Amino acid sequence: MLLAELVERSGRIAATSRRTEKIRLLADLLRKLPAEEIAPAIAFLSGSPRQKRLGIGPAALRAAAAPPASGPTLTLRQVDEALEHIAEVSGPGSAALKTGLLRNLFAQATAPEQEFLERLLMGELRQGALEGVMVEAVAQVAGVPAQRVRRAVMFAGDLTEVAEAARREGEAGLARYGVRLFRPVQPMLAQPAEDLDEALGELGEAALEFKLDGARIQVHKSAGEVRFFSRRLNDVTAAVPEIVEAVRALPAREAVLDGEAIALKEDGRPQPFQVTMRRFGRRLDVEQMRRKLPLRPYWFDLIYLDGGGVIDEPQARRFELLQGIVPPDTVIPHRRAMEPGAAEQFLREAVERGHEGIMAKSPEAPYEAGSRGRSWLKIKPAHTLDLVVLAAEWGHGRRRGWLSNLHLGARDIEKGGFVMVGKTFKGLTDEMLAWQTEQLQKLEVHRDEWTVYVEPKLVVEVEFNDVQVSPRYPGGVALRFARVKRYRPDKSPAEADTLQALQALAPASS
Repeated sequence: MLLAELVERSGRIAATSRRTEKIRLLADLLRKLPAEEIAPAIAFLSGSPRQKRLGIGPAALRAAAAPPASGPTLTLRQVDEALEHIAEVSGPGSAALKTGLLRNLFAQATAPEQEFLERLLMGELRQGALEGVMVEAVAQVAGVPAQRVRRAVMFAGDLTEVAEAARREGEAGLARYGVRLFRPVQPMLAQPAEDLDEALGELGEAALEFKLDGARIQVHKSAGEVRFFSRRLNDVTAAVPEIVEAVRALPAREAVLDGEAIALKEDGRPQPFQVTMRRFGRRLDVEQMRRKLPLRPYWFDLIYLDGGGVIDEPQARRFELLQGIVPPDTVIPHRRAMEPGAAEQFLREAVERGHEGIMAKSPEAPYEAGSRGRSWLKIKPAHTLDLVVLAAEWGHGRRRGWLSNLHLGARDIEKGGFVMVGKTFKGLTDEMLAWQTEQLQKLEVHRDEWTVYVEPKLVVEVEFNDVQVSPRYPGGVALRFARVKRYRPDKSPAEADTLQALQALAPASS
């Protein structure tokens, strides 16, 4: 298929706000594709190429500028192969070689195709063909239930692979996907709740747990082999030798556990998140860091045990099994409650011990990998959200020369991309200002006199008082008294909180 046809269809997808129409347009396109072009097409329409480490930034794009071709000739396969060649280039002189390969690609592209490729490579392709919509389209083409595709994706972690299997073999191809040792599963995520009353009102009796301010970890064990994966599914085994040793000694032969690793102070209170994360940024002197900053695991879920997936078991059963295989002092502090008084006491205890708040979980819910549903709710005394930085304005006075006022974006799960929901410069220390000024300029897409607009890649945790209705912003809501708490390098933009969650917190939505 010609790239031009996909670009035209992408424009039509972006132009409609109707989810059903997006799905129809995607499904019609997928039906036309030869098998070898399904994967790149899905990747392009989802907003990012299959090659994750291209090493291309705004400067490289500017240097690769070329006059547009007079007519469309590029195929999806040619574009995918060109990007694969660029990704493979490394070593001395690689930057110049990448630029040359990119210029050759752009020289074969028409003006609309060049614009599409630029936005694709910069992560700015906001057309609404997000994974949820794409899953529905793949299911429609393969003639299988969308839930079966969604489930296969949560195990595979790769929609393109699942799409190829669904189209080739239908439901039989999807049946192969399940929990596999040493293939990380997307972590289950939580939604914010306004307060305990809301959480208990939704869940009834709830399983309450401390919400720790640590690093999310998923561990896979088979006999003596143990591997750890981060929230973003990166292998971080080498960074946590003390936890590897502890897991290796567990009585279960095979297991996949979900938990948090956290560094504690001498009095048992948690170190700040940034301190814990020092252990995951080090490749050298791991043993020295281990002695200086030991990590402690706290487990809160079990996904697989001794040859069988328990992912579909209720939370209460999974937690019971977990307690049977890990030491009691490594189980997350927990309590079952349905009365507000008991829940309030547990929340106070968590905060007094230095933690963020608590989680409230449905005891009947399965483990919905990759899902941010209402079966897990997070309650914090201070409201916080994980948002994406869309731009930053140059500071004035004492902050002159630094990028200061951040434009904050929430993830739009209906239309795709990110929608601005506020600005803030509060809470930023001099150290944070210096760091973000350097990092944001590396992500620059374009700028005007006052503002640097960036790729939506940095996640920042923001405290706020409440959400208000606001016609100033396209999502119709804005944060009141927003304040930066910290950056979250462990989280990807796909894990940012959603516009729909903010709209639910606004007075007009209650």
